[in-house]
Amino acid sequence: MAVEDATASQVHGGRLVAQRLRAHGVTKLFTLSGGHLFSIYDGCREEGIDIVDVRHEQTAGFAAEGWAKATRQTGVCALTAGPGVTNGMSALGSSLMNGSPVVALGGRAPGFRWGQGSLQEIDHIPFVAPLTRSAATAATTAEIPGLVDAAFLAASGPPSGPAFVDFPLDQVFMEGQPVSSAVEPGPVAKVPDVSVVGQLLARAERPVIMAGTGLYWAHGEDELQQLSEQLGIPVLLNGLARGCLPADHANFFSRARGAALKGADLALVIGVPMDFRLGFGGSFGDETEIVVIGSSAPENPHPREVAAELYGDVPAVLDALRDAATPAPDRSGWIAGLREEETSKREGEKADLAD
Repeated sequence: MAVEDATASQVHGGRLVAQRLRAHGVTKLFTLSGGHLFSIYDGCREEGIDIVDVRHEQTAGFAAEGWAKATRQTGVCALTAGPGVTNGMSALGSSLMNGSPVVALGGRAPGFRWGQGSLQEIDHIPFVAPLTRSAATAATTAEIPGLVDAAFLAASGPPSGPAFVDFPLDQVFMEGQPVSSAVEPGPVAKVPDVSVVGQLLARAERPVIMAGTGLYWAHGEDELQQLSEQLGIPVLLNGLARGCLPADHANFFSRARGAALKGADLALVIGVPMDFRLGFGGSFGDETEIVVIGSSAPENPHPREVAAELYGDVPAVLDALRDAATPAPDRSGWIAGLREEETSKREGEKADLAD
């Protein structure tokens, strides 16, 4: 959390919000102009944060998520009180399901008039909370910096996702004490014991990697490539992980996905939920041993039994597995067979396109 700077002069609550945004590296605020947010807009202008005005709050929310996806930095949107927040809920739901780090700032009717029918007065927290990693209201101006910091911490996870904090109109126009620009680092992710999985991988003859969005958020693309190259493991990608291994890499496959998943004796499932995209686990062969790797455990149980689970610092886990499973058996025949399948299917697509 932020540390108080007793020597600084007081500033209005909107400036306090903007100061914490800037401390977290925010350069863009996506919003549709609303009166409950004017103090925050003033603060952003004073702190050099660009205000990107859109035409619907849903667009602001999706723009914040798009920013997060494109940059792997937390996207920020501001939604005015009442209908502004409700209009943004589809975007919050999308960010939650995609694990996209987004901080949504809400306007709110003034606290001193609460319950008397102020403009656009409604308590956002009960309906926003199920779609966010955290949801809070600033009860005082002094709470603003800490709540903004807490929202960024919750959004970054693990698991990552949207966080919400709203600011009563009276609190963002009142003055409070600024805080230092320093942002305390979040908790350090642990590296679980990989010895059992290392043994499984070392003896696997037909391993495969199925990596997805969680790998992308974890910045694990370099370690993925090193693991694949050193141990000779074919790689399949979905979601935001597409591109984490170059499409022209010798170990990358897409059209041979079915053959790879069904034929594998061991599957490393990295940052991918076993939902409809993996046939609720049915995309793998009946005898395939599955190892699930991610930043955090899933909220729901796996639809089929898994051999092992590794949760923590994903890049470090992949590095540790590379060391634990060395030396690896020759898997060139496995990869060559998948390459034949890949080439055959691509040639078939060319014929279809020529018709």
